[in-house]
Amino acid sequence: MSMAADDPKVPPRTPGLRPLPQLIFSSRWLQLPLYLGLIVAQGVYVILFLKELWHLVLHSFNFSEQQIMLVVLGLIDVVMISNLLIMVIVGGYETFVSRLELERHPDQPEWLSHVNASVLKIKLAMAIIGISSIDLLRTFIEAGSLGSGKTVYTETGVMWQTIIHGLFILSAIGIAFVDWLGQTAYEKKHH
Repeated sequence: MSMAADDPKVPPRTPGLRPLPQLIFSSRWLQLPLYLGLIVAQGVYVILFLKELWHLVLHSFNFSEQQIMLVVLGLIDVVMISNLLIMVIVGGYETFVSRLELERHPDQPEWLSHVNASVLKIKLAMAIIGISSIDLLRTFIEAGSLGSGKTVYTETGVMWQTIIHGLFILSAIGIAFVDWLGQTAYEKKHH
């Protein structure tokens, strides 16, 4: 029986590894169901996006400009969360489980060629800040209705959302700074 080019590749047993290191190294495959679950979550976000888009189209003549803007910001929020999911699924699998071998694929994301745990952390932090920014913008748009009973937001809620957003930014700066320190130390050691 010959192996066809499209037969799935079975990862070879790493030569020279003792049983315990082999078991530990192979345990990375336990993450596979987690990434498959995130793909299912991605499908749920597609359904949510289509539902909100349909809602926008049906009510486009009845909604005010502010209501349309809020729905559109909600759609952007769903897209950004979906982008975050793709970064975690593709980047995490490539970094922590196994190579995807997309080097010659025309649709390979540009960022995937130089992804590692550090780059992935910074990209995720930036995506979280983007998502938080959209949510904060939606809150600020509705903040004009504070105290009127027309909004679910309170002054305290807006304040806490702003503080949390600021903490996301500080965390991302901290992650980038620690990464920069690590790169600088690495470069000094190897020069």
